[in-house]
Amino acid sequence: MVKLTRLLHASLLVADLGRARAFYENVLGLAPNPDRPALGFDGVWYDIGACQLHLLCLPNPDPVDGRPAHGGRDRHTALAVQGWEELKARLNAAGIAYTLSRSGRRALFVRDPDGNTLELVEAI
Repeated sequence: MVKLTRLLHASLLVADLGRARAFYENVLGLAPNPDRPALGFDGVWYDIGACQLHLLCLPNPDPVDGRPAHGGRDRHTALAVQGWEELKARLNAAGIAYTLSRSGRRALFVRDPDGNTLELVEAI
C-alpha cells in the first residue's frame, strides 16, 4: 500500500532572486536556510515548520499575464500565519495587493513579484 505522509517542500520559479528575497524575507519575515546545496542555478530555501519553500531562479514556462485576479482561483501554496493582522499591515504598508478569502476564513491571497500565489491563513 502506498501512503503519502507529508509535504516536504513546494518550489516556486522566480526571475529575479533579489527581488523575490526582498518579498519573502522583508515582507513575510522568512529566513534563508544556509544548507541549500549548489544546484547549478540560483535559489534559496526557507524553512516553514517541518516543510520548506524553495525559490528557483529559472525560466518560467507558465504565463504570468492573464492569471485570475483572485488567487484562490489559481494555483497557490497555502501557508499558516501567526500575526495575520500584522501581515496585512505589512502588505498594506508595502503597497502589495491581496484579496481576502471568499470562504469567510481569516485568509488572504497575495502574489509574489513573479506572480506566484500564496494563500496565507491565520493559524489558530
